Amino acid sequence: MIEELGIRDLGVIAEATLPLGAGFTAVTGETGAGKTMVVTALGLLLGARADAGAVRSGAKQAWVEGRWLVPDDGAIAERVAETGGDVEGGELLLGRSVSSEGRSRAVVGGRSAPVGVLGELGDELVVVHGQADQQRLRSAVAQREALDRFAGASLQQALAEYRGAFTAWRADSAELARLREAHDARAREADDLREALDEVEAADPRPGEDTELAERADRLSNLEELRVAAAQAKALVSAEDLIDGAPDAVALVDSARRHLERVGEHDPGLAPIAEALQTAGFLLADAATELAGYLAGLDADSGRELEVVQERRATLSALIRRHGGTLDDALEFQRSGGLRLLELDGDDDRIEGLEASVERRTVEVDRLGARLTELRSEAAARLADAVTAELAALAMPDARLSVSVDPEHEPAAHGRDQVAILLQPHPGTEPRSVSRGASGGELSRVMLAIEVVIAGSDPVPTFVFDEVDAGVGGAAAIEIGRRLARLAEQSQVIVVTHLAQVAAFATNHLSVVKGTDGQVTSSSVRQLAGPEREAEMARLLSGLSDSESGLAHARELLEIAADRAA
Repeated sequence: MIEELGIRDLGVIAEATLPLGAGFTAVTGETGAGKTMVVTALGLLLGARADAGAVRSGAKQAWVEGRWLVPDDGAIAERVAETGGDVEGGELLLGRSVSSEGRSRAVVGGRSAPVGVLGELGDELVVVHGQADQQRLRSAVAQREALDRFAGASLQQALAEYRGAFTAWRADSAELARLREAHDARAREADDLREALDEVEAADPRPGEDTELAERADRLSNLEELRVAAAQAKALVSAEDLIDGAPDAVALVDSARRHLERVGEHDPGLAPIAEALQTAGFLLADAATELAGYLAGLDADSGRELEVVQERRATLSALIRRHGGTLDDALEFQRSGGLRLLELDGDDDRIEGLEASVERRTVEVDRLGARLTELRSEAAARLADAVTAELAALAMPDARLSVSVDPEHEPAAHGRDQVAILLQPHPGTEPRSVSRGASGGELSRVMLAIEVVIAGSDPVPTFVFDEVDAGVGGAAAIEIGRRLARLAEQSQVIVVTHLAQVAAFATNHLSVVKGTDGQVTSSSVRQLAGPEREAEMARLLSGLSDSESGLAHARELLEIAADRAA
């Protein structure tokens, strides 16, 4: 329940605080005074789209704040806690600002939060009905939703089970249709993929093989140059025969070592150097041995080996061109292509399995859908009787409402049923859907009657009605007021009205008062009681707040409302 609503710089309202509280609150005021801004303010607190045009002329931003009474535990408190906000002492503060540039900010429980959170909380806190919502009742979706709300928890549970089965059935059906439609194309893809994989498998490449082959080809292509260089190096390091009498490197190092050793007894510092030369000699001898082995290992039949290497490189290059820019890409194609081929080759088994699954799920959807139809049909009869009784009290004594449930439709997320609310205004006339046959006044009364009835099985903390009395007057308006008062026994009811017959039943009467400073029209809100309330009622009745006949009629209406409410 919303305890208090604060508004600043919204529309023509400069600043106002609306004390609301439990029961039936009526909001009245002259045309253009800003009554609808009260509904707009509530809409902003419930996550409605922000409109920069609603910011008061000359103001930087509009601000709306609501103080709600909610349980300290439960779904609402949990959702507020998830946003970082608090519900303190059973009070929840919601706020919303809208700048003149169109930027919007939401506050939930003292913390900034996404505007979407306001919408989530609003679904649990308030049901808003305006003239647009009355027109929405003309839609088949809204009529089905009204019936489902009335049907209560048993239908909601059955609907949840059905939606789970329907979602699974639809997913399997879509996958089956996709596989069937693409079967030929996927079969061709499998054939092409199998051929390409056979080619890679026949080549049997190894990681890094292309680099190894490139190095081998380079070596084989320069074999003679390598042989000459290695032979010259070996001769210089350790030659069996001296070339032109020149000693080799091993002999030179050995000679240097011996020179040092001959004089080493005179200076111990030469011993490490001689030892280093000895080590160098060993290393040179090892190098000479390795060079000899290298020369012995050079393949005399290098031409044939080079041909084999180049052929292998050509094979790998062809794979690389077809399956990526590197040999690693070709190897990855072999891995991923094998997995894809397993998937494609499994299509027939997958189709067979999906066909069986779709058949099973179809039976389940039909069974659960039939259960929904059964529950809706039973609830439809009860709803029709209860609303018909309400319509009789709303100055439509001859009207009869019926609710049809037609299950002969394709499965959808809500079931197979199409729901239609039918109205027979007078005996002898054919029942017609309210979507075509109800006038504006009849539609507003049907909507109110439905809400009064549904509130008994699906209570909502707060109802907001914006001119629910449009198109009615006289006795019908009195009965609308009475029914709103009855609804207020179970829920908080806030009504924006222009009819004294409706406002008379309110337990809290607020008036939006228009003032002017000569340039900018501004409005404020006053809580009315006693003579002030009688004057406002007289204004609603006659247009004059000080008319004696109007005041007398106002007092009479208030007395009637007090008696009938009792």
